[in-house]
Amino acid sequence: MARISAIYGRSARWAPVATVLALSLAALTSGAAPAVATEKTGKPATGVTNPGFEEGLLGWATSGSAASVQGGGHQSAQRLTHWLEAAGRVTTSQRVAAPEGDWVTFSAVVKSGGGLASSRLTIKGCGPQAQASVPSTESDDAWLRIAVSARVRGGACSVELTTEGPAGSWAGMDDVTISQGRVERAIRGGDLSGLLKNEDFGATYSDARGKLVDPIEHLADEGANLGRLKVWVDPADSYNTVDEVVATAKRIDAAGMKLLVDFHYSDRWTDPGAQGMPAAWQGLPAAEVADKVHEHTRTVLSALKSAGLTADYVQVGNEINPGMLWPLGQTWDVVAGDGVEGAQWDNLAMFLTAGARAVREVDASSKVILHLTNINNGIGGLTWWFDEATNRGVPFDVIGLSYYGYWHGSLADLQNAVTTLSGRYDRDVLVVETAYAFTLQDDASAPWENIIRDESQLVAGYPATPEAQAANLRAVQDVVASAPGGRGIGTVYWEPTWTAVAGNGWDPADPASGNAWENQALFDFDGRALPALKEFAADGAEPGRSR
Repeated sequence: MARISAIYGRSARWAPVATVLALSLAALTSGAAPAVATEKTGKPATGVTNPGFEEGLLGWATSGSAASVQGGGHQSAQRLTHWLEAAGRVTTSQRVAAPEGDWVTFSAVVKSGGGLASSRLTIKGCGPQAQASVPSTESDDAWLRIAVSARVRGGACSVELTTEGPAGSWAGMDDVTISQGRVERAIRGGDLSGLLKNEDFGATYSDARGKLVDPIEHLADEGANLGRLKVWVDPADSYNTVDEVVATAKRIDAAGMKLLVDFHYSDRWTDPGAQGMPAAWQGLPAAEVADKVHEHTRTVLSALKSAGLTADYVQVGNEINPGMLWPLGQTWDVVAGDGVEGAQWDNLAMFLTAGARAVREVDASSKVILHLTNINNGIGGLTWWFDEATNRGVPFDVIGLSYYGYWHGSLADLQNAVTTLSGRYDRDVLVVETAYAFTLQDDASAPWENIIRDESQLVAGYPATPEAQAANLRAVQDVVASAPGGRGIGTVYWEPTWTAVAGNGWDPADPASGNAWENQALFDFDGRALPALKEFAADGAEPGRSR
């Protein structure tokens, strides 16, 4: 998780990392942008009349006077605009031919603002209705590509943009396409690393009506289909080690969900500000550390296999922009004491390759993820990192990203990262961490200052409410799934069950430390399910377990 060490303090030895990282990334982002892949949805299913609104509203039907064509299109002179001067509803729609029996995708470039989740794209009239919310773009007024798919049962479909909400709600739409194929939120996951300790210290969970539930089963019943678990080497509290991972993984598997195992290769949190060597490995030469990485990875995955479990995805490292297993595996020149420690890319590549080799040895079907963060520092920093890794032959199958809207730029930045990275490296992209606050208050039963605690930290258009938390989660999912290139495979919510419980704080070495994350969980301060859990439901299906 990107901000644990940033909030709670980091070693003075590594304090200069953030400054050096930011300066290096700023220089890199001035380079040429990588090529962008094409849409996976394939050839157009049928033509759309006047898709860019260059001929006004020709071919489009509107439900009122709140729809108009104005200047400032996406890549053209004009666009469709919805603007509600008073609370109400406006729809702009077109009936289009579509091949019966096929999946058809309605895609458009959009903007919106005003009322929360007030605008949506819908495809209907040819089978089960499907829709996607138009995310708020108030933070940067940037265009987003959003898509929604439906299986056609008739010979034509209606596609529409609807804006419904209070006065001041608005939306823009341009570059409409209809194509064969499907866009879906294939992975809808949650990181459940802190659950076992939370339960051991007394946490309970209930559904929205107050009935006690097993939280893993409840996530699966709502439509979640993947659980993520972190692994530490020798943590002070003895949690997040092999036995605990196997125990929780059994529950994830029993609930019908896939499994993602996240190796930190440390005794505690790792992120861009902290990539500490496990105490037992300190002082070893790089080649022996690589052997330890291989042994540790293989031991954990073999224990899962002995229990009849397979890790569908395996992260070799966590948020490793600055490398891991410092100082041997750092990626940046860092001022330390009276000297400068150079980047150790060859060591890092050796560590990553050792971990990936262990994954392949235990089960060749497991997909290796390399996980970065800090999208906000520019796409150049991410492509620089993956260029260095691929140039050294580091094996991986999936690109993992962290995206927290408070810190990591706009939704447009996220979508650009998904499209650019997937196109440049021919890999799927999975957002392995995201979250949003449902309140700015602290849980009075176990107070500890929240990481997100002030309105100035929030994303424009998304207040700290249960409804906005749900809208933000759906926005991140839809932006990833709709990214041009079609390689955004899903989103994992970080620690949805980490509610405030005395004894389960952020520091594994300090039982008195507290939880600064409980206002971003998907269960409230009473342990009751929040509306955002409904956003795990598969598109076009009722909530329910599906592996």
